Amino acid sequence: MGGCFSKPKPVELKIEVVLPEKERGKEELSASGKGSPRAYQGNGTARHFHTEERLSTPHPYPSPQDCVEAAVCHVKDLENGQMREVELGWGKVLLVKDNGEFHALGHKCPHYGAPLVKGVLSRGRVRCPWHGACFNISTGDLEDFPGLDSLHKFQVKIEKEKVYVRASKQALQLQRRTKVMAKCISPSAGYSSSTNVLIVGAGAAGLVCAETLRQEGFSDRIVLCTLDRHLPYDRPKLSKSLDTQPEQLALRPKEFFRAYGIEVLTEAQVVTVDVRNKKVVFKDGFKLEYSKLLLAPGSSPKTLSCKGKEVENVLTIRTPEDANRVVRLARGRNVVVVGAGFLGMEVAAYLTEKAHSVSVVELEETPFRRFLGERVGRALMKMFENNRVKFYMQTEVSELRGQEGKLKEVVLKSSKVVRADVCVVGIGAVPATGFLRQSGIGLDSRGFIPVNKMMQTNVPGVFAAGDAVTFPLAWRNNRKVNIPHWQMAHAQGRVAAQNMLAQEAEMSTVPYLWTAMFGKSLRYAGYGEGFDDVIIQGDLEELKFVAFYTKGDEVIAVASMNYDPIVSKVAEVLASGRAIRKREVETGDMSWLTGKGS
Repeated sequence: MGGCFSKPKPVELKIEVVLPEKERGKEELSASGKGSPRAYQGNGTARHFHTEERLSTPHPYPSPQDCVEAAVCHVKDLENGQMREVELGWGKVLLVKDNGEFHALGHKCPHYGAPLVKGVLSRGRVRCPWHGACFNISTGDLEDFPGLDSLHKFQVKIEKEKVYVRASKQALQLQRRTKVMAKCISPSAGYSSSTNVLIVGAGAAGLVCAETLRQEGFSDRIVLCTLDRHLPYDRPKLSKSLDTQPEQLALRPKEFFRAYGIEVLTEAQVVTVDVRNKKVVFKDGFKLEYSKLLLAPGSSPKTLSCKGKEVENVLTIRTPEDANRVVRLARGRNVVVVGAGFLGMEVAAYLTEKAHSVSVVELEETPFRRFLGERVGRALMKMFENNRVKFYMQTEVSELRGQEGKLKEVVLKSSKVVRADVCVVGIGAVPATGFLRQSGIGLDSRGFIPVNKMMQTNVPGVFAAGDAVTFPLAWRNNRKVNIPHWQMAHAQGRVAAQNMLAQEAEMSTVPYLWTAMFGKSLRYAGYGEGFDDVIIQGDLEELKFVAFYTKGDEVIAVASMNYDPIVSKVAEVLASGRAIRKREVETGDMSWLTGKGS
């Protein structure tokens, strides 16, 4: 642990002790006590650290009264490589037969509840059909992301050619299992101005890093700091469901952070990183030493630089408060969305039933053109137009006109004038790395933090992950890329944590993302930048299709709508190291994808 330097001003400590409540069955990790966070006074500013408090979890050895056992099928009812949902009285179980062995697991993906029976079984794991998370069928452990929790694994026995499954009733109802974690035993937690691991940024990368350290037995102090006022939350939901409240977005309850001694420092802005003395300085002067550092600051939304940019009701979306404000201002009003990428289109789709009108302004010819190609972009554009969204393409905003300080019109470079009470700007983001410019930590010309396969920066003991990094993508010949996807941030956070513990882990995850608009989900796997052809199977008009993105002779990405689980299948093939050739997808014969796995 880094040595302490000058002591902060006197500590102001508040602790409220409440007797444990009974276990609640809704969550696997439910609060058994409620305590106010410690308020840590440093350099004159109250700091809120969420520290250790015990949680009640399902007992690892449930009593016989808590268990249910039943015969669920005959041994010959399942072939090798098959999965089936079976009923066990108190809930369903996913039964898997692989290499002659039966396995019984939780049947829903803990991330968003996808039915895993519709997923992909390959190489000893099942991959979620919706968002690509992978679970080991022998242990139930989460092996690839998104999501934080694993599946319960249930006992299986064979008697007289029948398959019996035995499971805890509580586990059947919870459908998720949080891995065993170490607790913090550092005596200085909450009092000292030094820490073992400091994590700057509390998005997916920061949270997964902290959880992975605890799962791997790390019991020293971890401090997670964030610009947000909230504990880590599900950021992708912000643009898909704008009026969701912060408490509904939380990835973990506050009791979780207390139980495992993960201190969360909210509304905390790091302004300087001193790598020589292993110390960070916050905006208010508060200082904190570290032994290992993870930089996961994410990105900041780009803003318009045109005339009139200072008028009111021109908004970007980064926090729950931003999203809630957009909905509040948009109800019954005219909305202009600038940018037809994922954020802009998700916002436009969500507001169609709430706003009086929704218009989209975009520089490209079609939405998503660079990412999904012309044909898929046009099909999605038509879906929006059928839902009363008006598009102004191949133009940009030249002026924002206000009345009494509030937005009234958006003037386009095409000379068109669009009525607008609210303007939502979704034109991309820049890495939030300005505070690192004088640190000696390497940045590229665009402000991204280059890292190696182990998520290490150019400075020993300093790692980086998430939207602000460029890293070598293993299955694209180690090409240095920036992939600002939620799922990739999870994977990078875990690899960083493993390498803080000298485990020599490397990034190998296949990128996977999704979007949802008008009740339809589009899924995407791979890395398609630079594609030179798109091969489409299915029906674009009906929005039931799969699009393969190729470069030369190789498939480098896939997108689909109403075609599950093909994207998960392709992701699994790519993850196995097998290349998919263009000729394999040109014929329309996709039997190679519907087999039992690679």
